[in-house]
Formats: sequence, C-alpha cells, structure tokens
Amino acid sequence: MTVTIRHADRRDTMAVAVLIEEIERFYGSTEIQPIEERYYQVEEALFGSPPLASALLAEDETGALVGLAAYSFLWPAAGSSHSLFLKELYVRDAVRRQGAGARLMAELRALAASRPGCSRVEWMTDRDNPGARAFYKSLGFAEFDGKIVYRMDTATR
Repeated sequence: MTVTIRHADRRDTMAVAVLIEEIERFYGSTEIQPIEERYYQVEEALFGSPPLASALLAEDETGALVGLAAYSFLWPAAGSSHSLFLKELYVRDAVRRQGAGARLMAELRALAASRPGCSRVEWMTDRDNPGARAFYKSLGFAEFDGKIVYRMDTATR
C-alpha cells in the first residue's frame, strides 16, 4: 500500500470528524456526539484562532483517509525547550501493519527535529493496549515509567 503523509487542511474537517467517531468507538465509547458538533469541534481545534492542535493525515493511493496523528507543542520540556506531544495516533484497522503508523511517527520525528528548540517527541498509550505497546516497541521506543497521569474533568457535578 502506498501512503501519503500530509498536514490536515480545512477541506479535511469532515473526514477527520468521521475518523474521530471511529477512534471513540475503538476505545469503547458508546455515547457518540452528533456529527455536526464533532465537525465544529474539529474545525475549532485544528483551524481556530489560535489553533489548539495540528494533525498529520495518512492517505492511501485513492486519497482515502487511513490514519491520523494529532499533536501539539508543549512548553517547557527539557530546560526551556519545548516538545511535540502526540495526543492521538490512529490507523484504520483495515490498513494496520502496512506502514502507515510508522510513516506517521517518522514524519512527527522529522517535524520535531526541524523545529528550533524542540527537544523531544512525547506520547502516552494505555497499559491495556498491547497492540500499541508492541507497535512502539517494534519502532525501537522504550516505555518510560516516570510519570503518573492525572485527569480532571472541567464539567461541574
């Protein structure tokens, strides 16, 4: 399979919104927000002023979206440098293990390396996601046990 990696643009908003639903279902969500709401949130996140995130897309030879790497730059990282934080890496099931994920990771590394002051790429995966853990290990990445993740919802209860 031939895969092209490129930055998302506004024309991709609906395709990304559809893929976000697929990602939510992959992670077990049963309550899916309406497509119109998801479309608006994707548009605001990727193309708002200022954008909250960026995304690389993987397309197959027909131009179909087969993968996504959503990321942001965070500061500070080491010292006063910054890092590229990969929030979501997702490749559609039908094309997994065909190189799209590896290509997305390589592009993220190149993107970070080309940005002055960017010292590293960081990401997380669930401990109970053996497929993702095996994928990252196959690319030569070691797991880092130094952090505990906390989460606080913004909605009041």
